[in-house]
Amino acid sequence: MERIIGLIDAPFTPMKPNGDINPDVIPAYAAMLAKNGLKGVFINGSSGEGYMLTPEERKTLAEAWVKAAPEGFKVIVHVGSCCLREAAELARHAEQIGAWGIGSMAPPFPKIGRIEELVLYCEAIAGAAPSLPFYYYHIPAFNGCFLPMLELLKAVDGRIPNFAGIKYTFESLYEYNQCRLYKDGKYDMLHGQDETYLPSLAQGGAQGGICGTTNYNGRVQVAIGEAWAAGDLAKARELQDYSQAVINVICNFRGNIVGGKRIMKLIGLDLGPNRVPWRNVTPEEEKELRAQLEAIDFFSRCNVL
Repeated sequence: MERIIGLIDAPFTPMKPNGDINPDVIPAYAAMLAKNGLKGVFINGSSGEGYMLTPEERKTLAEAWVKAAPEGFKVIVHVGSCCLREAAELARHAEQIGAWGIGSMAPPFPKIGRIEELVLYCEAIAGAAPSLPFYYYHIPAFNGCFLPMLELLKAVDGRIPNFAGIKYTFESLYEYNQCRLYKDGKYDMLHGQDETYLPSLAQGGAQGGICGTTNYNGRVQVAIGEAWAAGDLAKARELQDYSQAVINVICNFRGNIVGGKRIMKLIGLDLGPNRVPWRNVTPEEEKELRAQLEAIDFFSRCNVL
């Protein structure tokens, strides 16, 4: 299967003031991401509040992204659900509309506690869209699924033909590298932590990643990889340090899903509010968010429309 080279964005779900989805914004959104160096999107995931959307909304968004994608721009659809039959239906839909690939995290309920349980879950979803590459989304902080990923690769090997790899959003660079080395790099290991992208390049040999802060800080994240490839370690370090400075700011405003989505408004692409129970950024907090970003010269380095 084709490997992902470069960075894939994890987009927010555009919403109207009343909380309805707003797919009309997606063509401009897709064009902006491509303009700033992103190679595709992984939609309806954690950044996109996917588990808070109805199946119909998720299908509508997938259709809008596939339609709006520039040439060569990959659309990967997160199809995970607490209802496995729903996840399989979303996978079939993604295949029917021409998505590039699909992915799923483990469900937050019921919690999966054994490798075989996780394999069965992935097998049912991947089998519903056999022509598409399937990526497992490892983000145990969200779903409590702290299972060893090397053991997952061993278990799916030869069992799930379209298992492409893992979006690895966890702190263990050791485990990440062991997965990358499995059978001489048989599986595509996409780094999923923006704050440690440079270490993944240096120690883990990453070639691709899926990021959340690339929605607004994509130029910097892309430049980290370019500096590393050019052998300019000093530049790569400066860029990674700056990436962490941006992350430090969003952590003051309830993280990327809330604070990051509001940053999109500040750079000129208003994607609307978050859904309940997320607590939206208030007007007073927005002023402070802008001030903290100005203090690190964010608006001269952020994504441009």
